[in-house]
Amino acid sequence: MRVLLVLLFALAAGGASAADLKLLTAGAYKSAAVEIVADFEKKTGHKVTIDTGTAGALQKRVAGGEYFDVLVIPPIAMAPLLLTRVDESSAKELARAGVGMAIKQGAPVPDISEPDGFKKALLAARAVAYVDPASGGSSGIYIAQLFQQMGIADQLKPRSVLVQGGLVADRIVDGKADIALQQSSELMGVPGVQFVGPIPLMLQNYTIYSGGVALGSRNRAAADSLLLALANPENGKLLKSKGLDSP
Repeated sequence: MRVLLVLLFALAAGGASAADLKLLTAGAYKSAAVEIVADFEKKTGHKVTIDTGTAGALQKRVAGGEYFDVLVIPPIAMAPLLLTRVDESSAKELARAGVGMAIKQGAPVPDISEPDGFKKALLAARAVAYVDPASGGSSGIYIAQLFQQMGIADQLKPRSVLVQGGLVADRIVDGKADIALQQSSELMGVPGVQFVGPIPLMLQNYTIYSGGVALGSRNRAAADSLLLALANPENGKLLKSKGLDSP
């Protein structure tokens, strides 16, 4: 597999001039994409611009005609774009992300291994930050539903800090919240923030992130090569280090 990938990258680099590519990706996959893309650029000579947003926001941007070469969002968000903006035959599952919790660095770490401990931590919080469901973020939509299922939505509503996109953990850094809930990959590595861990397994929700090549890509061979790099089965260790799992 490794030899095949190296040959394909070499052909992509040597068979055509270097291309400028645009990768649109949901935030949960960005940390992994940055490292994979850096390696891809070294191997091929292509240059890749990475732009992020919530799955819902990216879906609207692409549907509205924004140019891209490769798109990474959940399959349910990509489905309406297949055949019109994304080549259905190119679609590949790239990673799986679960929801996690983060707190301020140095704060007491709650035990959230079980649902009761998770619920207790939420109800004891001064403010809880998560992605605004209206923005189309996968984690925010699920968290809002989860609060309803847990019977604590009304109690948390006045203490909820809704984030339109980006890193929810920034609301811990600026003091607007003392708990952040988002995909684990987006909570890890934020300066001044401590990643507590994934939410309890029986409450957990995993989101698959898939990649697809634009039907209108001006650099189709290079875009195919980029998606191949993102879908490399050998990315598993890297994905794990970023709080993601192989799909």
